[in-house]
Amino acid sequence: MVRSVRWFIALVLCLPVLCLAATPGASPAFRVGVAPHSSARVILEMYQPLRLYLEQALKRPVDIVTAPDFTEFARRAMAQDYDIAITTGHQARLLQTDAKYLPLLTYQADFRAVALVAANSRYVEPKDLSNTTVLGLSASSLVTLWGQHWLQRNSVTNAPMQYVSASDSVGQLLLRGEGSVGFMSLANYQNLQPVVRDRLRVMAESLSMVGRVYLLNVRHTKQQNDVLSALKSFAETDQAKQYFARYQLGGYRSLEPRELNVMEPYANEVRMVLRQGK
Repeated sequence: MVRSVRWFIALVLCLPVLCLAATPGASPAFRVGVAPHSSARVILEMYQPLRLYLEQALKRPVDIVTAPDFTEFARRAMAQDYDIAITTGHQARLLQTDAKYLPLLTYQADFRAVALVAANSRYVEPKDLSNTTVLGLSASSLVTLWGQHWLQRNSVTNAPMQYVSASDSVGQLLLRGEGSVGFMSLANYQNLQPVVRDRLRVMAESLSMVGRVYLLNVRHTKQQNDVLSALKSFAETDQAKQYFARYQLGGYRSLEPRELNVMEPYANEVRMVLRQGK
């Protein structure tokens, strides 16, 4: 009798799963991968309006996902883990050439990297950073790679890089004196909480680079026009306009011819990081 009761309970617990698996015509979730430029919580909040709109436009579930760091994001994207990938220009170039993703659009706002120090710190010139710990987002983050080049150009020596999970964490560590300089995008710096942002100082700023790019997985080539149309329609909604205004993105725009090509040197550095298994 006890055995029969246990069998019945097990069967009841399995029924929802069995019914879900047997549902005819159920579509798998469309995965939108967003590079971890902020914490997972912030990213899910930022892209919630897009997720809801795409679910209606594509008539299927949509998931917003990210990764622990930029290197792991690139690794997962190269493994075709995302249906849409949203990432900075150097990784977009890598995905375009090595994984056959299809570039769709980018943001109107310029993308720039900044080198930040605590406003009350002793670090005034790049030479002051030698023999200190510097902060980046990951070995394959565009702002980190730019920061490494900037340190080299300014002859900063013995400055080991500590990788941090998100831009807001970089700001907090700088204020606690756990790093001399930190690298992040200008947009993320501008969107830090005022209590953090107002206590930081920009030591250097990059030239404009290709910012976040939306790319479609090659397996959806036949849907490229539909997905692009959905994104452009989303851009006209009040929710999208609020999103663009809040994060100072200006809206979507088409990529210029060969605009991603100039990111090849940075893309090659991501290749090397992936080969080294960092």
